[in-house]
Amino acid sequence: MKLKVLVADDDVALRSLICDILNKQGYQAIPAIDGDDALEKYYSEPDLSLLILDVMMPGASGFEVLSQVRDLSEVPVLMLTALGDESNEITGFTGGANDYISKPFSYPILIARVEALLRKAKRERTSDFSMGALSINRSAHQVFVNNRVVVLNNKEYQLLDLLASNRGIVLERSKILDTIWGYDYDGDDKTINTHIKMLRSKLGDCAAYIITIKGTGYMLDER
Repeated sequence: MKLKVLVADDDVALRSLICDILNKQGYQAIPAIDGDDALEKYYSEPDLSLLILDVMMPGASGFEVLSQVRDLSEVPVLMLTALGDESNEITGFTGGANDYISKPFSYPILIARVEALLRKAKRERTSDFSMGALSINRSAHQVFVNNRVVVLNNKEYQLLDLLASNRGIVLERSKILDTIWGYDYDGDDKTINTHIKMLRSKLGDCAAYIITIKGTGYMLDER
């Protein structure tokens, strides 16, 4: 399956060119015409692997898009900025951007930056997770509590792994549904309650790590 890359820039020619280059490299480019469109595409495409955001766009700026994205996930974000605009670069890194590239740029450099960010994200996704008595061996899809294997079904594992990947971040129910059950899922979000209940029952001493945020969703944290 092709990795999806969101490309948000109000410059039609530049956006189209970046999308064409990414598509030729084997990615699936998702174009966004401005910041508001970028947010809409982000929420409707839960399996995006990378975001490329121009800083200055109509509607929501690249920084505003970055802020909303960082409230929900750690998906890699590459920012586009004017040459030598150091203040914007500092603002972006402080807000959670992973990398910057200044316009104008060579397209081999763009692809090299994209591939480097995706490799890093893949390593982080496949690395083991540990928090207190809870640990996850991602390469083997195994969960341990107090060094004992916990048997989870596929959806329970996906749910726990999603929460672990966003440790300390509140995940809204809609984000959980879109990521695990898919954007076109038309069932009731009560299914999340059921899976959380079953997951907690299996985690034993670590059940309290799954924190309910009333009216919003769930978070994994050692509090």
